[in-house]
Amino acid sequence: MPDLLIELFSEEIPARMQARAREDLKKLVTDGLVGAGLTYASAGAFSTPRRLTLTVEGLTAESPTTREERKGPRTDAPEAALEGFLRSTGLTRDQLEARDDKKGQVWFATLTKPGRPAAEIVAEVLTATIRDFPWPKSMRWGAGSLRWVRPLHSIICILTDEAGANTVPLEIEGITAGNTTRGHRFMAPDEITVSSFEDYAAKLRRARVMLDSSEREAAIRQEAANLAFARGWEIVPDDGLLTEVAGLVEWPVPLMGAIEDRFLTLPPEVLQTSMKEHQKFFSARNPKTGRIEGFVTVANIETPDHGETILKGNQRVLAARLSDAAFFWDNDLRIAKTGMADWAEGLKSVTFQSQLGSQADRIARIAALAREIAPLVGADADQAEQAAKVAKLDLRSAMVGEFPELQGTMGRYYALAADYPAAVADAARDHYSPLGPSDDVPSAPVSVAVALADKLDTLTGFWAIGEKPTGSKDPFALRRAALGVIRLVLTNKARVNLTEIIGKGYPGADAADLLAFFHDRLKVYLRDQGTRHDIIDSVLSMPGNDDLVLLVNRATALSDVLKTEDGPNLLQGLKRASNILTQAESKDGVEYSFGADPKFAETDQERGLFAALDTAEPAIRAAVKAEDFPAAMSAMASLRAPIDAFFEAVQINTDHQIVRRNRLNLLSRIREAGRLIADFGRIEG
Repeated sequence: MPDLLIELFSEEIPARMQARAREDLKKLVTDGLVGAGLTYASAGAFSTPRRLTLTVEGLTAESPTTREERKGPRTDAPEAALEGFLRSTGLTRDQLEARDDKKGQVWFATLTKPGRPAAEIVAEVLTATIRDFPWPKSMRWGAGSLRWVRPLHSIICILTDEAGANTVPLEIEGITAGNTTRGHRFMAPDEITVSSFEDYAAKLRRARVMLDSSEREAAIRQEAANLAFARGWEIVPDDGLLTEVAGLVEWPVPLMGAIEDRFLTLPPEVLQTSMKEHQKFFSARNPKTGRIEGFVTVANIETPDHGETILKGNQRVLAARLSDAAFFWDNDLRIAKTGMADWAEGLKSVTFQSQLGSQADRIARIAALAREIAPLVGADADQAEQAAKVAKLDLRSAMVGEFPELQGTMGRYYALAADYPAAVADAARDHYSPLGPSDDVPSAPVSVAVALADKLDTLTGFWAIGEKPTGSKDPFALRRAALGVIRLVLTNKARVNLTEIIGKGYPGADAADLLAFFHDRLKVYLRDQGTRHDIIDSVLSMPGNDDLVLLVNRATALSDVLKTEDGPNLLQGLKRASNILTQAESKDGVEYSFGADPKFAETDQERGLFAALDTAEPAIRAAVKAEDFPAAMSAMASLRAPIDAFFEAVQINTDHQIVRRNRLNLLSRIREAGRLIADFGRIEG
């Protein structure tokens, strides 16, 4: 069984596209091979800045011969029907077979599709893959029609078995597949002839090319850490930057430099962001001072001076970049120390949304809403309002204009420079959080109040103007805003009445509809946490469903009980009581909800259930009132045995109407006891 090696060698592939391209190449080729009847043992895809590589091991040498029987028209069908069948099969009349069928004799065609050698199939599949490759962006060059991310130079396509390596006959736009590639652009540019994947990978390494991106990442991480350790520093982790840099080099050579003393007073976030965005440098922190004092750049070449010239050039460019950042910082600080009035005035001319006014209008709404929310989360109302008024002023700063990702972060520095309290400054930094499902959730009361106000103003505003998410479209990230509110409330156990708060947001928002949207996002959030959807539905139907903490406490207690041995049996008993009662009420046209009396009980099991309910109902009510849902569920679980005994021994629909009515009213007590906690009818099982 041969092994297949494919390499598509081109000019530099953007780092951000390489991971997806690896997966696309693997999927398109292997799916095509399997679709054509070949099988394989394993496949692996690799990428460097100049090549995409695929290895397929244990490929079958040829596709199997297949036979297919196809039923045609009846033998006495019109001639046109027969001719159409012959055209579809590619056969002649004498190649058909007449067979008896239910409705008479019918023509049958036997189609034999001979197997094809793997090389023929590989050429066909790879040609289609290259021509239809789903690059996010691609280009044409020269006179050909082929589009590729960058000009494609050469193709390796070889099949290797015990007899040796054979090049697959393939030609695309003047590029003929072969068995040669090239190593590192500068250190080993000569042509390399390969015979298998193992030979290919080994020769590339000798030619200063690390084929595996994960190996390049590991090499960069380890060497950068070693360089930092030697100076008593540590590398600031950045997995995204690591992946990107590994996609920029074929032979990574980390080099460490120091930041000039004149820039060390810049905020560490500014240093880190400037170096990352402009030069793809890793930041090195001094753990003793907490400052960013150095950097690691990754060269793509080994030099006789061990990178000294490269490092000096990078440091000159870095000095220029950081000089700009220092200029922005100094100017922004001057404005911050005067109270940031210029920035506040400037936001009056910055439109937030055409129907929702300017950023200044929005800030005023958020400040008023933050003041309302503050007491609910234990925050000082004056500080919450003050924080909301300054939290977005950094949007007008030069630093945020240069680095938008620093909004909020710079707001904290500017608020501190303006002598605002630390809680206000921290709220300026934290009020955008959480931005995603894994982002940290603020816990400081003032930060929580402003973060909630910010997100609720966004939601109520867009709800009021009818700009709600539809299907997969959510251009204003309203689902993310709702999830942010949910995480803020639940993480901080904030007892916030959402309906009431929505009513204090942007005028005109449909509170009921927006609350339903919150419930939908809560379902998604809780399902991700492992809570069953039917349990969520059962508690959402209860009063107080605009208190998210209350909802989650109910759902958690209910979920925990249903996982116990008694849980499923208790659920069945409650559902059985409800079903019998519903049927009887529908049949009789009355509601059985009052008047169950133990004096009409005829069995010990009935009397036992009366006694159990007399004990459990007050305990459940008291526990629910105290919001002690584990205790409420424990009291509810105590009814399991009496309910089971009752249904085993007692016939509900007896001929004695007084006894029947009494028993139905007793079932009503069971149903109502359950409804104190949740709507058990919505729970599956």
